[in-house]
Amino acid sequence: MRIVVLNDAESVAHYGANQIIETINKKPDTNLGLATGSSPIRLYQNLITAYQQGQVSFKQVTTFNLDEYLGLTGDHPQSYRYFMNQQLFNEIDIDLDNTFVPDGSTKNPLKTCADYEANMRERGGVALQLLGIGRNGHIGFNEPSSSLVSRTRVKTLTKDTVEANRRFFKPGEFQPHLSLTMGIGTIMEASQIMLIATGADKAEAIKNTIEGPVSAYCPASILQMHANVTVVIDQDAALGLKDVAFYQYIEQEQSRLQAAIKMAG
Repeated sequence: MRIVVLNDAESVAHYGANQIIETINKKPDTNLGLATGSSPIRLYQNLITAYQQGQVSFKQVTTFNLDEYLGLTGDHPQSYRYFMNQQLFNEIDIDLDNTFVPDGSTKNPLKTCADYEANMRERGGVALQLLGIGRNGHIGFNEPSSSLVSRTRVKTLTKDTVEANRRFFKPGEFQPHLSLTMGIGTIMEASQIMLIATGADKAEAIKNTIEGPVSAYCPASILQMHANVTVVIDQDAALGLKDVAFYQYIEQEQSRLQAAIKMAG
C-alpha cells in the first residue's frame, strides 16, 4: 500500500487527477472506476481543467461508477448519475454511452446488479478505481459488516449514512434507504486502486484502513490485501496515523526510485 500524505485538499485533488490523466494518456481507451461524494469534486474540477487545456481526452474512455441510490431516476438532483453528469461528464469530451452508473430506477435490482457485473467483465474490467471513504470506513455503499468478497448488489444504508446524507434532501422528500453498489470483491478486481481522503473527520477511518486489522468492521481495510493501492490524504486525514514521517520517507524514496527508472528507460 502506497501512502501519499500531502499538505491540503487541493494538493490531494491535483495528485489524484494527475494519476488519472497519466493512466488515460498511456491507454486512451482505458476503463475507469469513479466515485461520488464530496471528496472527488476537486479532483474532477482538475480533470475538467486539464481537458480544457488539451492535456487529456476522454473520447475513448469508459467509466463505471461505484453506486447509486435505489429509487431515484438519473435526472433526480440527488442521484449519482445526475452528480456525475454535472460534476464531470457534461464538461468533458466523453461519450455518455460509455459512462455507466447503476440504474436506480430499476424494477429488478437483482438483475440490474448482475448485468452491471457482466458489463464490466465484458469490457475488460476496471484499470483504475477511484475511491472515497466514509467516516465509518465504508467504500462505495459497502457499510461495516459487508462481506469482504461481496459482488455488486443491493445494500441497506446504515442510519449514520442516511443521517449524513439527509442534508441533501428537502424536508419531506423521499430519501432512499437502499442502494446499488459494487461489492468489495468487485472493487478489489480493479488493476489499480486510488483512495483519496481529506479532513480530520476521516482520520479515524484512514487509521483503521492503513494500520488496523483487515476487518468487515472497516470495509476499506481490505485494501491492505490489494497489490496496487495508493492512499492519497492530506495532513488532517493523516492525524490518526502513528508515524506520518515514516510514510513520507517511504514515498520520498519510492519517488526517487521511479524517477531513476524513468530516466534510465
